[in-house]
Amino acid sequence: MNTPVTVNTYWSLPFIEVNLLVFANLLGALLLGLLVGYERSYHGRAAGMRTYGIVCMASAALTVFAGYPGFWWGGIEGGAAPVDPTRVVQGIVTGVGFLGAGVIMKEGMNISGLTTAASIWASSAIGVLVGVGFYAAAILLALLSAGLMMWGSKLEMRLPSRRALGVTLGFASGVEPDEVGMRAHMRHWGYSVAEGSLHIARHHHQVTWQFVMVANTSKPEAGSLFELSRRLRQLDGVDTLQLSHARN
Repeated sequence: MNTPVTVNTYWSLPFIEVNLLVFANLLGALLLGLLVGYERSYHGRAAGMRTYGIVCMASAALTVFAGYPGFWWGGIEGGAAPVDPTRVVQGIVTGVGFLGAGVIMKEGMNISGLTTAASIWASSAIGVLVGVGFYAAAILLALLSAGLMMWGSKLEMRLPSRRALGVTLGFASGVEPDEVGMRAHMRHWGYSVAEGSLHIARHHHQVTWQFVMVANTSKPEAGSLFELSRRLRQLDGVDTLQLSHARN
């Protein structure tokens, strides 16, 4: 005969102990999420401490409860269905993926939010680790994620790289730009047009080129945006110019 479930059952000592353990997991996940989110908040990103804290804590909650099926619904015998933790983790990762996609934005040649989306996904992994009891690994992952976002860009700046620039050139009405001459000028400046990036439009007899310029070396002749802007404006027929880093 099954023991009837009453209100007192949920406040018995074993249930209180389990709830305290779950609460400790949630608190720990929240603090680690806030740690990772602070870096994004400090740099003015859309997803800040609250977003990361909630994602990490909720991921831990959805993972840790699966470890105590014997206490579900007051511990009714046979009331808890078999639990596959991998399916729980799969659902978390899928759901957080949609949240991460919401912070990725494309404006012209620039794509922003990729690092934030990746770190939100990592925040869910931190919560899962806390939920299954891998506390040391969760702390390490939180520190590595925050450290990578804080100092990773500085490391990238010190390493040799080829800069990419998004360029939009508007030519004067009736002018047909010389592609061969344009590419020759860019090669002389130390740049080339990225393959497949050229987009040509025509509106009211005005031709517009939009493309990505990639430096051929780590130190091109036209090193600054100001110098490159001046040279592009001096090209024959150029009427309008938009120049920016093609960053992501």
